Amino acid sequence: MSKVIDLRSDTVTRPTPGMLAAMNSAEVGDDVWGDDPTVNRLQAMMAEATAKEAALFLPSGTQSNLAALMAHCERGDEYIVGQMAHTYRWEGGGAAVLGSIQPQPIEQAADGSLPLEKIAAAIKPFGPGLGTHFARTRLLALENTWGGRVLPQQYVIDAAALARSKGLNVHLDGARAFNAAVASKCSIAELLAPFDSASLCISKGLGAPVGAVLVGDRVIIERAHRWRKMLGGGMRQAGYVAAACIYALEHQVERLRDDHHNAARLAAGLREVAEITVSAQATNMVFLNLPEAHAKPLEAYLAARGMLMQGVYAARLVTHLDVSRDDVDAFVAAVKAYFTEAAK
Repeated sequence: MSKVIDLRSDTVTRPTPGMLAAMNSAEVGDDVWGDDPTVNRLQAMMAEATAKEAALFLPSGTQSNLAALMAHCERGDEYIVGQMAHTYRWEGGGAAVLGSIQPQPIEQAADGSLPLEKIAAAIKPFGPGLGTHFARTRLLALENTWGGRVLPQQYVIDAAALARSKGLNVHLDGARAFNAAVASKCSIAELLAPFDSASLCISKGLGAPVGAVLVGDRVIIERAHRWRKMLGGGMRQAGYVAAACIYALEHQVERLRDDHHNAARLAAGLREVAEITVSAQATNMVFLNLPEAHAKPLEAYLAARGMLMQGVYAARLVTHLDVSRDDVDAFVAAVKAYFTEAAK
């Protein structure tokens, strides 16, 4: 197939011609020495855009989140996090294994928020007497978007205020925070204002091949810089990939809105298939309930036609810059054709 329609994730995007040109012409140095001008430009650019004191370029969102958790917490501390949050469930247990930080997961509401009463109940006393029995609660970690859903900004403000009233800092796993900002029609600085730190992936919907940026106050970023070194995240001529991130930030933020529209179109088309239930659609994600007997055969049927999805592991479809409106229509048509043939 000359074209593959890949809806498995927005991590599958490939650099555009303009991005490749920016990478090819990037001015580079040794970033471990602090000498890479393109990395330095990216970090300054992100600090300014998010209205934070400093920024740090890291290879991945997972490492960025882990460096942030380790910058906020010491050995034996704990952080409060959602039961289905990425930093708890999908990042290999790094906080516990490498940071000696105890996660305190709590059940999320349907919109991805952590109910305020559950946050309050999870915060441990610390100090002489009863407090000696507990890990010290140091951090609240939220995620936006979560499953494509945008956290209500007033909820974020209230949750951050509660955390700070108890002496906690607040971190955001903002792997898709730019999707949240575009969907909310607010600036990324407004979205991140309640947080002490935030990890922002440039390698998902924004389309860079690699890279995340951690933003926050200068002390947190200085601590995270040290942890980045220990975690193996020091890169040398990193300006080539930083240039891709700069290009993405300058050219591919507002176009995230196209992905959101395409996801809504995809959900609408699949709702016309009687055998499928669209359980949710938000920003660039569509979630499906598929009959178990059809999940794997549907995957195979689509793959043979150059269309990729995950029907068995997680029936989640994700739109991105390599998926057009016509691609969405072709995918829906193929799904309908599969079920028509299966009924014969």
